[in-house]
Amino acid sequence: MEKLAYEKPTINKIDFAMASKYGSPIHTQKIRTEIDGVSVNELTEKFGSPIFVFSERKMEELYNNLYSAFSSRYPDVQFGWSYKTNYLNEICKVFHRLGSCAEVVSEFEYQKARALGIEGKDIIFNGPYKPYEDLKIAVQEGAKIHVDNLFELDDLEKIATELDIVIPLAIRINMDIGVYPQWSRFGFNYENGDAYEAIERMYKSKKMKLVGIHSHIGTFMLDANAYRNATTIIMQLKEQVERDFNSEIAYIDLGGGFASKSNLKGIYQSTDVIIPTPDDYAEAITNVIYDLNKSENLPKLYLETGRALIDEAGYLLTSVHGYKRFPDGKKGYILDAGVNLLYTSTWYNFNIETDKHYEGENEPSLLNGPLCMNIDIIEENISLPPLHRGTVLSISPVGAYNYTQAMQFIRYKPAAVLIDKEGKARCIKEVDDLATVNYKEL
Repeated sequence: MEKLAYEKPTINKIDFAMASKYGSPIHTQKIRTEIDGVSVNELTEKFGSPIFVFSERKMEELYNNLYSAFSSRYPDVQFGWSYKTNYLNEICKVFHRLGSCAEVVSEFEYQKARALGIEGKDIIFNGPYKPYEDLKIAVQEGAKIHVDNLFELDDLEKIATELDIVIPLAIRINMDIGVYPQWSRFGFNYENGDAYEAIERMYKSKKMKLVGIHSHIGTFMLDANAYRNATTIIMQLKEQVERDFNSEIAYIDLGGGFASKSNLKGIYQSTDVIIPTPDDYAEAITNVIYDLNKSENLPKLYLETGRALIDEAGYLLTSVHGYKRFPDGKKGYILDAGVNLLYTSTWYNFNIETDKHYEGENEPSLLNGPLCMNIDIIEENISLPPLHRGTVLSISPVGAYNYTQAMQFIRYKPAAVLIDKEGKARCIKEVDDLATVNYKEL
């Protein structure tokens, strides 16, 4: 029989919100041994730790559920894959294969979409900053440009003059839909008349033509009625423009912001209770279009969904490097992944699972990352049994934003793996090294 390692006894403050031998609520261990049939231990052994893992099967399931909710209610729906949510090439390819065009917010993302074979006509170019030369390329290639500000209108007028063309454009608007905070930084405000004045300027210039109206009302929207309010305003503006300028608006774009089943900090209800369903979002948007459309044709409906299609398909596998006791008696585990890889840990409580059942009493524990920073904390108060060095923890859902916003700070960015629908795991992004981060002598 293996001799147990000696552990110095400690006196711990009783926290009745945590499981313990003193009679607090019983917490069963959360265990994840595999992802889509592939062992988490095999994944870390083959590809290293930490590592991001994405499930193609889950991505397709999430996409089909949301697309079905809209397409079953509305005849002309087009999804645009939000590159900023996760721009790994193989992830983008999955969504393009499923039917999404590309939605980008920078010249970098535009170039990435073109490099992946997406034609300009199938790219929605959003964002508050579009460099002149890149904007000109997008115009020449027929991209759907959504105007954000007056300076951008100036640039587009010059480009139209240079190319001697009339540029079809969409306008991004912001509005008061009764949700705080109001996303007023992007686009032209509806209530104060800025949006209408910008549209008027387009038509007066005779160098631009409005073909679309776009709004992105926020992120992780928990009230589907917010989209009902936004769609109402967009449709009212559409009717006003078509009447005043004798011009047809071909499409409307409701952006993204649909919530995934992530646990927001400070909210203690189940995600099954607070997160709207795909049907909830679809009903809120499409019913208003039908009710308020006054032209002969229904507008094409674009949606730029990111988080809701990828978040639950992403995992971060991280390993226990060691542990220590803090002065207050709490056990602190040192992981090989920290806030450098989990940007969204500021807002969400992740689902954290061990790779097998571990014997011993659960106790209040803290999960620290590997960074030499006091704020590098993944979880401040989690009930865990004694974990061994090398224990693999699965952290989810982390498919949205965490990889694209991960920092090359102190440590290299890890590899990323995609598990395809046949259950085969392959590396889609190698771990960084000195060459990839371009640290070389000048």
